[in-house]
Amino acid sequence: MDINNAKSQMRKGMLEYCILLLLKRRAAYASDIIQRLLEAEMIVVEGTLYPLLTRLKKDGLLAYEWQESTQGPPRKYYRLTPEGEEALAQLNESWQEISRTVNFLKQ
Repeated sequence: MDINNAKSQMRKGMLEYCILLLLKRRAAYASDIIQRLLEAEMIVVEGTLYPLLTRLKKDGLLAYEWQESTQGPPRKYYRLTPEGEEALAQLNESWQEISRTVNFLKQ
């Protein structure tokens, strides 16, 4: 078994959920999302994040607005839509189920 590949696949599977969790607290721009994920030890690169943000927007889970920046060009701030909040609620339930199952099996 390739442990590194398994860990990578687990992270990829959790990335959407983690992004929605971050944006539940407040709107954020892509670089901020990457920084916050890195702080949580969820390794992600821009080449992975931007297509995912675009897909989540296309799916109606995210919206964005441009905001002026004091440090350069305007920034695109992403936020959850009502549909995104509903999806996050469903993912929270799924996470609880998965967590219970894994914890049960670990005993």
